[in-house]
Amino acid sequence: MKIGKWLLTSTLLLSITVPSTVLAASSSQMSTDKTTKYRVYQYNQVLMEFATYGQAEAYAKWFSNSHVEEIGSRNWLWSNSPRYQVYQQDVTLPEWQFTTLSDAINEAKKWTNASVRDLQSTGWVWNNYARYQLYQNEISLDSWKFTSLADAVAEARNWGNAHIIDLNSNQWIWDNISPSDKMANSAGSVLYKVYQGTFSAPNWAFASLEDAIKEAIKWGNSTVVNVNSQKTVYSNLKVYKVYQNDAFLQDFTSIDEAISYAQLWGHSSIYRDGRKIWNNFASYQVYQSTNLIGEFKTLPEALAYGKQYSNASIQNLEHRMLWDNYKKLQVWGWNGSSGADTIKAQVANTLGLDVDSPSYFELGDATGTLKDSSNADTVKWLQKIGTTVYPLVSNQFNATLTTQFLADSTAQDKFITALINRSVQLGVPGINVDFESLAGSDRNAFTAFIAKLTAAAHAKGLQISIDLPRGSVSWNHLSAFDHEKLGAIVDYIVIMAYDQYWRGSTSPGSVSGIPWADGGVQEFLSYGIPRDKIILGIPYYVREWQLDAKGALVGNRTVLMKDLPALIASKTTKQTWDNTFGQYRVEYQENGFTYVIWVENQATVTARMNIAKKYDIAGVAAWRLGYDSADLWQGVLQNK
Repeated sequence: MKIGKWLLTSTLLLSITVPSTVLAASSSQMSTDKTTKYRVYQYNQVLMEFATYGQAEAYAKWFSNSHVEEIGSRNWLWSNSPRYQVYQQDVTLPEWQFTTLSDAINEAKKWTNASVRDLQSTGWVWNNYARYQLYQNEISLDSWKFTSLADAVAEARNWGNAHIIDLNSNQWIWDNISPSDKMANSAGSVLYKVYQGTFSAPNWAFASLEDAIKEAIKWGNSTVVNVNSQKTVYSNLKVYKVYQNDAFLQDFTSIDEAISYAQLWGHSSIYRDGRKIWNNFASYQVYQSTNLIGEFKTLPEALAYGKQYSNASIQNLEHRMLWDNYKKLQVWGWNGSSGADTIKAQVANTLGLDVDSPSYFELGDATGTLKDSSNADTVKWLQKIGTTVYPLVSNQFNATLTTQFLADSTAQDKFITALINRSVQLGVPGINVDFESLAGSDRNAFTAFIAKLTAAAHAKGLQISIDLPRGSVSWNHLSAFDHEKLGAIVDYIVIMAYDQYWRGSTSPGSVSGIPWADGGVQEFLSYGIPRDKIILGIPYYVREWQLDAKGALVGNRTVLMKDLPALIASKTTKQTWDNTFGQYRVEYQENGFTYVIWVENQATVTARMNIAKKYDIAGVAAWRLGYDSADLWQGVLQNK
């Protein structure tokens, strides 16, 4: 069966969508779990994700060379990978792939010097390379090449003074020239000379082409030249050259002899006129980075092997990538500042940072005034060192101001125009939206604003990322953030997976317990947000909780991650593992009070990055740069 849609270009990949209906906000407390479990690929390019297998398979069937993977295991559950491939000499086309041998042969018959390869075997299973060539005197046509002698003779009978050359032996094997004509030809003046390379013996001169060919056949790599036209009219060259890897083994005049010989050697190939027309390589090659580590005749074998290695890929013989497990988490970081020196110092302290988000923009007032503290020179500096810039825009975290702004379409248009225009001037690829402390009643208005902003941004080639709080499926419908609808609109969603226990909490706890952060990713997936849109926020700070002698909470303060080791070292502490939060709990006594901290360090950062890998989401984001120590980033880089 030939599949309809073929090779996807990057442009087409971006244009593919699945018809969907935007659902109204649910009045129930629980929504349907839309976590995607199956991913559709064409070759190694992700096309779409689905919550059910049936949807995934139905979608995959629209494309050639597609397969359905179970996201968690990366097991292939379905594929339409071709079994047979057609070549014309060393050239193949995307549409020359077939599931049945008969379909492949039917296509190959349309072309000369064609072959069919069984991708689960080696070499050819069919070919129509010419074994016989018809001539009328010195003249031959491309259409006068045949795979059978009977066909060649049948055509030759239509022409006078015709002869047939067996291309396997290069011998003159048939003609319809009368004996008297042959004698007359032989008795004429010299017209042909035989050469071996540039050498020609005195007795290698002939009036008859047949006589010249009979002499030439005695000598390897010989030719016959017409002395008047100086054209080569016959060749006895060994045009088929056999190699093992890059080492030349032997050459042949016959394609069949060359194949028989090449099959004696592993990893051999046959070249003609510098083109590799045949090989006995296994069809599926496994690489780790750029190193070939295995070759297999079937995709399941290659997959089973490749999955054992990191940074591995499976490629076909045309070096088309069929599968890979390359994974590089995007690492984002917020500056919390617009100061040029601060931003440069923070970023210079990092390793592996991909995206930086300076606090450049703010909603100035309810009329849509844009407060702009951006710095083009800083943006250029960041881009020069290879860092992508997504400037942050905030709303002063003022609910009243934001409500007034969201009620005024003119104010929104003014704000969006100024924000987009300045972003284009800065040459940044996107914007990070951080509107917080919104009233729940502004839910629909905020979604509509983000839709308007994103449309304007996309029209100018900009992407929109948005920061959303780690919430709960049970009460999300009551909040100002419609995660499901926003996820369908914007390009990235950053989960602010911190402040599980915050400044106003009435009891002590972790800023972000590892299970709680894990559950946050599950929550966002359950809204149907694509994995490649989700960024997991990581706290680079902790809270130190102060308890009185009776264990009652007195207060708390923020401690930066970089300051935590020195604080712990300066106290007499007790450290215990807290399985509830998946972190170490540090406690010390001072002046009649007990102080409690849940530790954030390189181990917890790694654990959060592992959550991102576990769910195969796009990346992680640090709140915030400047709270970290330089040595932390070595671990970030190694765990990307």
